[in-house]
Amino acid sequence: MIKNFLPVIILLFITSALSGQTLVSFGNHKISRNEFLTAYRKNNTNKKATETSYRDYLDLYIRYRLKVQAAYDKKMDSLPAQLSDLQNFRSQIADQYINDEGSLDRMTEEAFRRSQKDIRISYIIVALPKNAGPADTLKAWKKINEARNSLKKNRSFEETALAYSDDPFVKTNQGDLGYITVFDLPYNIENVAYQTGVGQISPVFRTDGGYLIIKNTAERKALGRMQAAQILLIFPYQADDQAKEDTRRRADSLYQAIRSGSDFGELARKFSGDNLSYQLGGVLSEFGIGKYEPAFEKQAYDLKKDGDISEPFASSFGYHILKRIARIPVSETRDKKTMDALKERVKADRRIEVSRKEMLQSVLKKTGFKQLVQPGDHFFAFTDSLVQNKKEPIIPGLNTKTLFCRFSNKTYTVGDWIEYRKSLNRVPSLVSGKTDRDLLDQYRETIAFDYYRAHLERYNKEFAYQVSEFRDGNLLFEIMQKQVWEKAGSDTVALKNYFEQHADNYRWVSSADAIIFNAGNAAAAEEIRRDLHADPANWRRLVDSLGGQVQADSGRFEMKQLPGKGITDEQHFTSVSSNPDRTVQFAYIIRKHADPSPRSFDDARGLVINDFQNELENKWITELKKKYPVRVNEEVFRSLMK
Repeated sequence: MIKNFLPVIILLFITSALSGQTLVSFGNHKISRNEFLTAYRKNNTNKKATETSYRDYLDLYIRYRLKVQAAYDKKMDSLPAQLSDLQNFRSQIADQYINDEGSLDRMTEEAFRRSQKDIRISYIIVALPKNAGPADTLKAWKKINEARNSLKKNRSFEETALAYSDDPFVKTNQGDLGYITVFDLPYNIENVAYQTGVGQISPVFRTDGGYLIIKNTAERKALGRMQAAQILLIFPYQADDQAKEDTRRRADSLYQAIRSGSDFGELARKFSGDNLSYQLGGVLSEFGIGKYEPAFEKQAYDLKKDGDISEPFASSFGYHILKRIARIPVSETRDKKTMDALKERVKADRRIEVSRKEMLQSVLKKTGFKQLVQPGDHFFAFTDSLVQNKKEPIIPGLNTKTLFCRFSNKTYTVGDWIEYRKSLNRVPSLVSGKTDRDLLDQYRETIAFDYYRAHLERYNKEFAYQVSEFRDGNLLFEIMQKQVWEKAGSDTVALKNYFEQHADNYRWVSSADAIIFNAGNAAAAEEIRRDLHADPANWRRLVDSLGGQVQADSGRFEMKQLPGKGITDEQHFTSVSSNPDRTVQFAYIIRKHADPSPRSFDDARGLVINDFQNELENKWITELKKKYPVRVNEEVFRSLMK
């Protein structure tokens, strides 16, 4: 076994050593084996790798690199249009590389697992603002632990919630939140819910709203999402029992009318008090569990099949009648569509902040970040004074020019931090509810990602390759425009001379004067064919009358250029052929030219320009090879086949 394994190790070592070797040199420039293979594999996905295919592509690649190098030598990469195009492209793709894909994939997998079940939870909350002081924090901590101790003494969760919870709805729900699933709750609460076993009570944990305790009271297979319509008869303001009974009787009358054949949507438009849905015939936005009250949710999910109608039932808002439109089950397979959709929901959810924090730590490490001022009470007092435009306090070793932090080749001062804080104060919502340390963490994250984005080529090879590929492709277009295309298109004298020198290459073979019609669909093609039978001379008017459904091009064409399989009847129509984009084509042949004949310069102009461009390019390549002598390392080339 060891003997068989050694050749593999040797082969891997040789391949690794060869990858960086020079395959081609041109002047002082080089093309490595690895660079060539990367380009070859990207552009020859359907070809078998053979010596011939490698040789053919190498010739093309050398021509490409010679032309791009010529553009660099002319400093075309510094042209304003080139710089602007590159910056726009860079900005468009950079965000793809700012996310921590590993973390994002883990969170997507986690979301899939959690989506497979629903959890019914109860909770106790002791409210506490995020920026609460020590005294209030201690008071809240003692209260939540009293609740926890009460539960340990086997007091029911409902009684404990009524005694301790600051939830304003606790008297109604006794702490029962109902069933939840993934994405229904803030991520930190969802984590605790899914980590707590059935019948178990979680430890005390802190959230932005205060201290929480959660109990997992039940689990079930995920019910998925629902599409439904409703008629809602709202209770009058401060309704007494009689008013609620009157509402129930009205709801029952509508229910009986529906059972007798009345249209649900029309009744919703006429009687429903739900301002968001009544105009749509009562149709609600697609929803899942945790969106509405438990009683509403139960009635919706208890409907067995599409079209079923619920009996009237009460909620805190009034009486509802529901109609099931569709049930959307949760996908149980990790197919691409499911996982891509979950990934997008993860990106749109606040949980992405967790992934971003993981990415931040990676960015700080890669960019050589170093904190030069350790923020403490003096630092924040200094900050507050300047943000409030007070006199700069005298603190040893601390002023606006003090270096605050640095990356590999960039530093930030305390003054930079102060300016950032002042900019936030101009938009109060940006600082509301955030502590000084929160804002400092936000600043550190902002400058770290800005620096990382600005130097992304240094830290991500794939990004660097894409940017380089775009830059070189854009330069190729720029220099081809100047060196070949403009010359070929504008120098009429040279074109005519070229045409006269190669006139035998531009003779008409079997051809025809014809009109080629391109129709958006077969029906439009048949319509204009029918009308052309009756009046072919008015083909332009017929095309215009179809409002853009048909386009036409008239002229002399070689027979092989015409669509279809030849003339189908005495009216000179070719058969209809289909295009890859599902449009269709056919031709009307006015006159055939069976014998070969010379083309005029105007008839051949397109062909002449193309051939003249090739001649100009080949002459230019010959000049470039003299300027940059090309040498292929045949030993490295032969290694491509291994």
